[in-house]
Amino acid sequence: MKQFTYIFLSIILVVTSGIDTFAQDAQTLLSKMDEVMYSPKDKQGTVQIILTNRQGKEKEREAIFKQKANKSLYRYTKPETQAGIATLSLPDGVMWLYMPAFGKPKKISLLARSQAFTGTDFSYEDMATTPYSERYTPKFLEEKVDRYMLELVPKSDKSKYSKVVVALDKENYYPIKMEFYDKGNRKFKEATYTYERIGSYWNAKQVVMADLSKQHMTKILLTNVKFDQGIPDSVFTVENLVPKEEKK
Repeated sequence: MKQFTYIFLSIILVVTSGIDTFAQDAQTLLSKMDEVMYSPKDKQGTVQIILTNRQGKEKEREAIFKQKANKSLYRYTKPETQAGIATLSLPDGVMWLYMPAFGKPKKISLLARSQAFTGTDFSYEDMATTPYSERYTPKFLEEKVDRYMLELVPKSDKSKYSKVVVALDKENYYPIKMEFYDKGNRKFKEATYTYERIGSYWNAKQVVMADLSKQHMTKILLTNVKFDQGIPDSVFTVENLVPKEEKK
């Protein structure tokens, strides 16, 4: 009986130890993903955006972007109808939108962050620059030949997602695919990523977000990417959202 009890307790210890290891591994893996995505001191480049509807019809846009730590600025340059629209993401989930028709920047509310990011299949929540490890609680799902699978549960009840399932490259720790589930636990969006090495950093040169319910897709292509250019903090201010020529 004593021997049976000892064996039983040993099994329990092994199982609970394995659970703790998986939990720790999930957090470690998510932190490594954040490190890949947010390790540059700053980043800038050109964004080509291609929108495709269910009939296969495409619309193209172009923007410039700048990012530094957990701050980012997007400003549309093409087409003419979109030129001048700009968004600013700041720490603690603060976001601002500038549209020439408004005449001044407008702060985006928590409720509005679940809405489409300037007409794309990305939401303002998707475009946030706060590291994933600060926004989500990770759970280890499984290990595959070339990837780790994680389940991310939002820490905020304001999120439009019940969970996000992430496939993480096993060798370099960047995301390969993300699947987004609504509050009814139904998968309704998925994003696929293609990375390239630029110097000592990994860059997501292509991101494709597909809205499965709307049968609509947004492809983002990043070009002319430069890292660690010493972008000043003054770039990431609400005042800077308004073009200088419009301030006169």
